[in-house]
Amino acid sequence: MDATFWALVGLVIFLAIMAYLKVPGMINGSLDKRADRIRNEIEEARRLREEAQQLLAEYQRKRQEAEQEAQDMVSAAKREAKQIVAEAKEKTEEYVARRTALAEQKIAQAERDAVNEVRSLAVDVAVAAAGNILADKVDGAKSAELFKDALGQVKTKLN
Repeated sequence: MDATFWALVGLVIFLAIMAYLKVPGMINGSLDKRADRIRNEIEEARRLREEAQQLLAEYQRKRQEAEQEAQDMVSAAKREAKQIVAEAKEKTEEYVARRTALAEQKIAQAERDAVNEVRSLAVDVAVAAAGNILADKVDGAKSAELFKDALGQVKTKLN
């Protein structure tokens, strides 16, 4: 019997022992478990990728909303600034107009006061001149009486 025959017998015995111990089933079971584990890992990776895409989409939407909100805030601030500037300009113009009107009133009052003072001085000068003229032409008792009458008439007419 040659070595080839014994190698064949050894191989058959080895395969019989393997079949008896159910090694191919264990190998198949182990490979099935490994395939299941790989399949589960692939499914988990796919689920994680989908979650990541959803999170990315949500963050992009939130970013866009935040950018829009920031733009709205900037626009609102610009509108408010323009309104404040317009109000300040209007208030300044009103203030200037009030101050101008007040100054014009003060000037008009000063003019009236000056005219009244000039009139008063003119009356005093006229009365004094009339008194001097009458004093030169009329005697003492008569001049005092005429002076009082003239003074009363002048005062009533000017006031």
